[in-house]
Amino acid sequence: MTHVLVLGGTAEARDLAAQLAAKGVTLTSSLAGRVSKPRLPVGPVRIGGFGGVDGLVEWITEHDVSAVVDATHPFAQTMGSHAAQACAQVDVPLLRLARPGWTDHPDAARWTWVEGHVAAREAADALGRAPFVTTGRQTLHHHVGAWADRDVLVRLVEPHEDPLPQPWTVLRSRGPFDVAGEETLMREHGVDVLLTKDSGGSFTAAKLTAAATLGIPVVVVARPARADGVEQVSDAGAAADWVDQVLSGRPRRPSGRRLPRA
Repeated sequence: MTHVLVLGGTAEARDLAAQLAAKGVTLTSSLAGRVSKPRLPVGPVRIGGFGGVDGLVEWITEHDVSAVVDATHPFAQTMGSHAAQACAQVDVPLLRLARPGWTDHPDAARWTWVEGHVAAREAADALGRAPFVTTGRQTLHHHVGAWADRDVLVRLVEPHEDPLPQPWTVLRSRGPFDVAGEETLMREHGVDVLLTKDSGGSFTAAKLTAAATLGIPVVVVARPARADGVEQVSDAGAAADWVDQVLSGRPRRPSGRRLPRA
């Protein structure tokens, strides 16, 4: 029996699951469990971590997985590393499905690109006093101390575990967003710098257009490096074709060198 493991939690992963299910492929989608009410894909779903590389190896082996597609968020660096190491150990083909980033956006050359969230905060400090932060709740600890007395607008999908500074305004919302709404939001809160990360895709891209229209500078955290030697595609259709090739035994491009175990 063939069995595909889709490491998901993204729109691309849900699209891939739907395409594979429509073809009758046996699959399991795995979600990290960090969102209380996730958008669920078609087909069987498991929620929660695997327990590191060893746990993922065990799961792949016990469930006779024939192929793995890492369709996690572009910033899910740890899961990507674990997938590469686990698949190398058990000799299971691995594909990375990642939506295109915003490096080719028409305004990308005007933005301030940085590596990491501390650098992002420092860059934003030089550009404005009322930041709009859309980098996710797991990044806020980088800013709380330095911006405790600052008027900060934060947008989150899930609530932050710890209390945030009193001057901060926290919005709970999930995309997609539209340009008009983003412009209104930024005007109402007096935003003068946007701090975001290169998530890519269209769901949350409206804020970039709104910032350009309003003349608001943008600071973007660049995507972290992923494991070397892993074949990558940028859309679910190409990923579904790759799965077809793997399951049928047709020749395909090699996935690259084997990675050492961490």
